[in-house]
Amino acid sequence: MGRTENARPIGTLIARGPSLGPPTDPVGSSDTQPTSSDVVVIGGGIIGLSTALFLAREGLSVVVCEKGQFAGEQSSRNWGWVRRMGRDPRELPLVVEAMRLWGEMETLVGRDVGFRRAGILYLCENDADVAHHQGWIARAGAYALDTRIISGPELARLLPGAARTFHAALYTSSDGRAEPQKAAPAIAEAAARDGAVLLADCAVRSVETSGGAISAVVTERGRIATKRVVIAGGVWSSQICRTLGLRLPQLGIRSSVLRTAPIDGGPEGAAWGPRFAYRKRLDGGYTIADGSRSLHDVVPDSFRFLGDFLPILKREWRHMRLGFGAPLVDGLRNCLRGPEGAAMAFEATRTLDPQPRQRQLAAAYAALQQAFPVFKNVPVVQQWAGMIDATPDAVPVISTVGTHPGLVIATGFSGHGFGIGPAAGRLAADLVTGAPPIVDPQPFRYERFIDGTRPQPTTGV
Repeated sequence: MGRTENARPIGTLIARGPSLGPPTDPVGSSDTQPTSSDVVVIGGGIIGLSTALFLAREGLSVVVCEKGQFAGEQSSRNWGWVRRMGRDPRELPLVVEAMRLWGEMETLVGRDVGFRRAGILYLCENDADVAHHQGWIARAGAYALDTRIISGPELARLLPGAARTFHAALYTSSDGRAEPQKAAPAIAEAAARDGAVLLADCAVRSVETSGGAISAVVTERGRIATKRVVIAGGVWSSQICRTLGLRLPQLGIRSSVLRTAPIDGGPEGAAWGPRFAYRKRLDGGYTIADGSRSLHDVVPDSFRFLGDFLPILKREWRHMRLGFGAPLVDGLRNCLRGPEGAAMAFEATRTLDPQPRQRQLAAAYAALQQAFPVFKNVPVVQQWAGMIDATPDAVPVISTVGTHPGLVIATGFSGHGFGIGPAAGRLAADLVTGAPPIVDPQPFRYERFIDGTRPQPTTGV
C-alpha cells in the first residue's frame, strides 16, 4: 500500500525486509538518536505510537524505540475489527472512548485509515448461542448501546449472497473496521509531525534506574537520559519487564489470517462464525480467519506462568492448540544466556514473523465459500500470522508500577489492541503526565498479577 497524497516523509524511510506480513504504509525513521527525552516509548505498534501522539500533543519530548519496523508485528497483522460488542465489561468504558477516537481519526492524523461503521455480526447456530450473547448484553448494561439480537429477513439483508439461513446473530451497527496496514503508520506520522522522534531498527537493551526511579534507556545506538518510560512492546513486553526485575505474566497466541483479491457482491461489514470470520477491506477484498481456534507456541514462559493461565486454559482448552518447536528451543537458549539473552533476542528478531497455519486457513476459507458462494474462485492474495499478547484474564495492563516510579506498562491486549489502541494510548499518556485519566485505570492495574488477585477471565463472545 502506498503513501497517501497528504503524507509527508520524516527523516529516512526504512525499507521493509523479507516478511510474510502484509505491506504497511511506510513510516519515516529519524537519523539521529537524542541523548535525552521527557519520555521514551518502547515499542512502535499502535499502542506505543498512540501514546507518543498524545504525549507529543501535550508538548513533551518523546522518543519511540522500535527494534524493527513500525507496525511490523501484530499492529498490522490483526483482523482490523473495531468493536465494542463482546468486550470484557472491564474494558467497555475504554472501548467507548476508543470508538469516539476512531470516529475522529481522519481529523486526528490527517489521513483516511479506512475506518467505517459497517457493523459487526456474531453468527448464531442455535438457541444456546443466542442465550450466550444475550448474557453479554445483560452484563454490558448501558454499554450495550445499539447491540441486539437479530434474525430472519433483517439478518438476511446483512448477508447478501448467503447460501444458507443463519439462526440469528448478535449485531452492533455502530461497530466497524479499519485498515491495520494504514492506521498505525498514520498515527506514527502524526506523532512525528507533532515532534515525536521515531527510531526504527533501534532495540532497547536495558532500562536504567537510580534510587529505584527510571533514569535512562540504553539502546543499541547509545543512552537516552529520561525519567519516564512506557513499555508497549506487545508480546515482547514481559521479557522487557524481566530486565527490570518485574514479573508480568503474558504469553503469545499465534493467529493466522489471509486476504483475498477484490470481489463484488460480498457482505459489507464483518462477521464471526464458528468456522470462519471475515472483514471487508478498503481495497474491496476480504480479511479471513478461523474465528474459533488459536495456537500457542510453547516457550519457557509457558511453564513459568502456567499457574496464572490455568483458569483461562480450563475455559478455552477446546479452542487452543499447542505448538512445540523452534520458539521453545530459542527461548531455552536465551534463558541459558541470562539477562544478556533478552537483549540478544530483541536484536536477533527484528520482526516476529510466524508461519501462518495454512491448513487452518484453507478450512476457514472453504467454510466461508460454502456459506457464501460469491467467494468461490476468488484468489487468495496473501497469508500471514501474527502474535497476540495475552494476559491471564484477557484484560490489558495499562498501569504505573509502584516499585518503579516513572514506568508505565501498556500491553497484554489479548487480541483487542487494534480496536482499543487509540484510547489505550491516551490512557497511557495520562498516566505518564499525571493528568486526569480518560477512564478509571483501576481494572488495568499491573499489581493485580502480583498481589494475589486471582485472574478472572469473563466468558467471551
